[in-house]
Amino acid sequence: MPWIRACAKDDVDEEDVARFDHDGRTFAIYHSPDGEFFATDGLCTHEKIHLADGLVMDYVIECPKHNGRFDYRNGEALGAPVCIDLKTYPVKIEGDDILVEI
Repeated sequence: MPWIRACAKDDVDEEDVARFDHDGRTFAIYHSPDGEFFATDGLCTHEKIHLADGLVMDYVIECPKHNGRFDYRNGEALGAPVCIDLKTYPVKIEGDDILVEI
């Protein structure tokens, strides 16, 4: 699978999320409290709302529409209304860039 440049490290504040669109799909890039970066599908599995508009707290992204929550490290759905996990993607850092394996 190809590694795609998602954004610069500076584009995602710590404990925040950024939207990344590629080839007709939307992804979300997260910057964890311990400085790591993670990537998931960018749409909530409940009603396809952009997660980049949501709230990040520690290792959790909360959907802005119905407050569904996911652990962005592994995509785990953390309770109603979400019951389908998010797909996650490998991330690597090259220089100041965040790359995602799609």
